[in-house]
Amino acid sequence: MADFFPNDSVIHISDGLIEDIRSENNTTFVTISYTDCAACRIPEQTVRLVVSSRTRIYDENGNRIPVSTLNVGMIIDAAFSNAMTRSIPPQASAFLIRIVRRPVSGNITTGRILDVDRQSRSFTALSDGNLSSIIRFNVARDALILDRAGRPIHFSRLIPGLRVRIRHAAFMTASIPPQTTAFEIRVL
Repeated sequence: MADFFPNDSVIHISDGLIEDIRSENNTTFVTISYTDCAACRIPEQTVRLVVSSRTRIYDENGNRIPVSTLNVGMIIDAAFSNAMTRSIPPQASAFLIRIVRRPVSGNITTGRILDVDRQSRSFTALSDGNLSSIIRFNVARDALILDRAGRPIHFSRLIPGLRVRIRHAAFMTASIPPQTTAFEIRVL
């Protein structure tokens, strides 16, 4: 990817995870998380990419695609400006986005844990601050639970208030709140 933008004013990342996609006034914002150096134990970073009509977006085969093809959970390589806002997360203009791979199975939900039921090995989470988005996640015995640095942790470390990303089954019960099975939980 460095061949496209060889100068120092561009940040190149590999294997970033699309966390959120929002559109406002003909501009799309793609929030991604990535690690500069996993072996260095540097915490995961988040940036909100400002995607314009000049942003080049490619699929896994190198074909040019529209921004509407991007989905939460995709793994991407990206090139974006090193001139960023001081907001949280910072924003930067995106020059290039290339899909590396799509989610294997299940859906991804990002939200904040509301309560944890240790006996039934489940928790409820709220995404986007919307009360209608509350979901109860039944945590599979072989579920992978990771801390912010990507290290495995025990279910007992999940507590109300934590922001988490959950990979879960595509089905949900018709109950209130809906329930599904969580396969992977990552503290953000």
